[in-house]
Amino acid sequence: MKKTVTFFGFLLFAITGLNAQQQRIVAECTVTYSISADVTSNDKETVESLKASSKTVYIKANQSRVDLSSPSFSQSLFYDKNTGNAVILREIGNNKFISKLDNAKWKAENNKFDGAVVTNSSETKTILGYECKKASLQLKDGNSFVIYYAMNILPSVKEFEYQFKDVPGFVLEYEAQELGGKKIKYTATKINLSPVLASKFDVPTSGYRVLN
Repeated sequence: MKKTVTFFGFLLFAITGLNAQQQRIVAECTVTYSISADVTSNDKETVESLKASSKTVYIKANQSRVDLSSPSFSQSLFYDKNTGNAVILREIGNNKFISKLDNAKWKAENNKFDGAVVTNSSETKTILGYECKKASLQLKDGNSFVIYYAMNILPSVKEFEYQFKDVPGFVLEYEAQELGGKKIKYTATKINLSPVLASKFDVPTSGYRVLN
């Protein structure tokens, strides 16, 4: 009897440990990222601009929205996983633009990210309480990203950040070459798992110049 109890106790422990390691799909969240770059302190304009810039990701079921905000430019990208369509709003000064991309156009726009190879390293670090694995994302054009992704959570929508669609987790930090070849780093500073208002995904129907 004692052996039987011991066996079932071990089995329960094993099942509990397995469940603890299972990946959870995150279908409602708001994630805020800070933006920084490897620029010198002498480049005061860039430094101050980055300090005032941010990225916010909203996910609700099969919908996503990504807001990029800076003192001189703002962009909102809406993506619908059900249709594969995307809408991009841009504001530069007093000028407002809207671009609508169907599934085919969205894939063509992100063609350079197809076939990206994810290579994991043994390095990990904790971001906002989530253990994240370091990996490199190699693109077919030779460019690459350094990323850290949370291994036990996965966004319900992945294709809105097309370069990360094959990463097996939620990317909470990444570094890419932008800004005239300088490296730009995005790091998650806050994760809110509360339900996101449906109105966040309402796309304006007027006031924007249509770009094809």
